[in-house]
Amino acid sequence: MTFGEQPAYLRVAGDLRKKIVDGQLPPHTRLPSQARIREEYGVSDTVALEARKVLMAEGLVEGRSGSGTYVRERPVPRRVSRSGFRPPAGATPFRQEQAEGEARGTWESSSEQAEAAGAIAERLALQPGERVMCTKYVFRDAGETMMLSTSWEPLAVTGRTPVMLPEEGPLGGMGVVERMRAIDVVVDNVTEEVGARPGLAEELLALGGVPGHVVLVIQRTYYASGRPVETADVVVPADRYRIAYHLPVK
Repeated sequence: MTFGEQPAYLRVAGDLRKKIVDGQLPPHTRLPSQARIREEYGVSDTVALEARKVLMAEGLVEGRSGSGTYVRERPVPRRVSRSGFRPPAGATPFRQEQAEGEARGTWESSSEQAEAAGAIAERLALQPGERVMCTKYVFRDAGETMMLSTSWEPLAVTGRTPVMLPEEGPLGGMGVVERMRAIDVVVDNVTEEVGARPGLAEELLALGGVPGHVVLVIQRTYYASGRPVETADVVVPADRYRIAYHLPVK
């Protein structure tokens, strides 16, 4: 499809998008009204409305109750580092990153036992209903929520051991590799799959996004001799962060 064949609402949205990106419509500027768009582009009210919906879905503009639609502040994407190099003992990827530069990261977590179901059971090579320890994390940078994570560990591996709770006990917070080593489980492989999807309502509420915003999801699984010993979903807002990989060459 050539540019000339684009539906009218996409043509209008594209032109407004260019003005936003180029700075002709800077952050906090009110977007032209529906009537103004209709006049300026010679389109119908329906086309003008659909063009505005496109920009809103892309996160470029936001509606303010009783005031209108305004250009959103466009954050400069920051990096979330993922390294293939072994971190120092006791350093999870987030802790390692926060130890560098002027990062001001904090996090909180909560753990509870649950039953593995569906995709989680499959990722951990468990039968549905087998018990796992589910731990939820909220990571913040300078007070702003930057990342969410949920991990699952089979209690068949960690149950009734000193490392059953990932963030408590003598090895609390030491990371999967170190904790598993303490119970003679040697982690020798990790896989990560990165995908994107619309954020869930509760995720966007926590991350400060708006409905329709896209999140990046890192699906990570640690293995010991081929057996999955932990799997996790790491969720970050796609408009504010990029996933940066640093991998060794063998």
